Amino acid sequence: MTRRIDAEWLREAPLRDVLAALDGAGEEARVVGGAVRNALLGEPHGDVDIATTAPPDEVIRRVEAAGFKAVPTGVEHGTVTVVASGRPFEVTTLREDVATFGRHATVAFGRDWRRDAERRDFTMNALSLSRDGTVHDYVGGLDDVETRRVRFIGDAATRIAEDYLRILRFFRFHAAYGEGAPDPQGLAACVEARAALEQLSRERVRMEVLKLLVAKHAVPTLALMTETGLLEQVLGGVPSLASYANMVKLEATLSFPSDAVRRLGALGVSVAEDAERLRERLRLTNAEYERLTSMADGWWQISARYGEHEARVLLYRLGDERFIDRVLLAWTRAPEGAADPAWHALATLPARWSAPAFPLKAADFMARGVPKGPRLGATLAAAEEAWIAAGFPQDAPAVAAIADAAAAETNERR
Repeated sequence: MTRRIDAEWLREAPLRDVLAALDGAGEEARVVGGAVRNALLGEPHGDVDIATTAPPDEVIRRVEAAGFKAVPTGVEHGTVTVVASGRPFEVTTLREDVATFGRHATVAFGRDWRRDAERRDFTMNALSLSRDGTVHDYVGGLDDVETRRVRFIGDAATRIAEDYLRILRFFRFHAAYGEGAPDPQGLAACVEARAALEQLSRERVRMEVLKLLVAKHAVPTLALMTETGLLEQVLGGVPSLASYANMVKLEATLSFPSDAVRRLGALGVSVAEDAERLRERLRLTNAEYERLTSMADGWWQISARYGEHEARVLLYRLGDERFIDRVLLAWTRAPEGAADPAWHALATLPARWSAPAFPLKAADFMARGVPKGPRLGATLAAAEEAWIAAGFPQDAPAVAAIADAAAAETNERR
């Protein structure tokens, strides 16, 4: 099945020129994958991947002759990255599976567009687009795009056995592009094979989970994963769906961008041990783990009754990102709703007030007779606490008075 679309971006440089170099003289090149799907769905096409009948050495020869750079990033699998006007395009020779085992497939280069399409995961991801705007569909992807149904190509269990990460991708793609109930055959196959998730590298699982958490329909999709036992298996603990759903609402209410790590905290973190567990289960980066640990640290102490000074102290100690993380987590688990003005004022404090830097240095106290060593550090810390308690004054007399008092107290103890 084919369909013509008016894809203006196909005619824009440098994609136009890369396709022109690859398409013709006995070879054919098409845009494949997510760019085609998104164009049909009316969404930004994002990165553009290209498939071709030409073998990798011919791809390299053609693009270099056209003045582009060819980088053999995965040439053993048929992939060459073409850099044109600073933009990378992955160009992959058509392939067909000879044998598959999990993620490790033995492939051979081919020239058959149908067989290349049939080895992909979902029907809506197996569409290809010629540079004249013709969409080629060999597996029913056009109908599934029309109805927003995420469906495995052929037998779902077979597709999953080729790469068990497709279990999570099924839910992630449904959350991002699907409407209504998920495909029942695909869902049943995912549930049946869920134990195989333990075979996957945790880095790959992390990537899929973080993408899922910011997908359009993540809330009902995560609820479905919870009902089937999949989400608890992935996270290694019982998820808090209500807190997660509230976090999604709060981000929308406050016009904050969707934040995967913050949403993960709402879904799976109550105490520091939860952050540790998620770090191990998902192989989180140090920065991600530290954010979750910060969210877990005393979120229950924050309430809508926080005064302005108390809130400023917390913002000063945490910084903008971690302050917002912890406040929003507390709000998701508070009795007040998303329209509460007190919570709103607390969460938006960083937009109204920037925490100043502590204006005193070690030299200020040494000039007042405090010697180097542990006492100097203790004096600095005491002065900072006094400065915070005084409301973060910036005028020189007030700062000097704080320094004088801290230094005097230290010197009296000598």
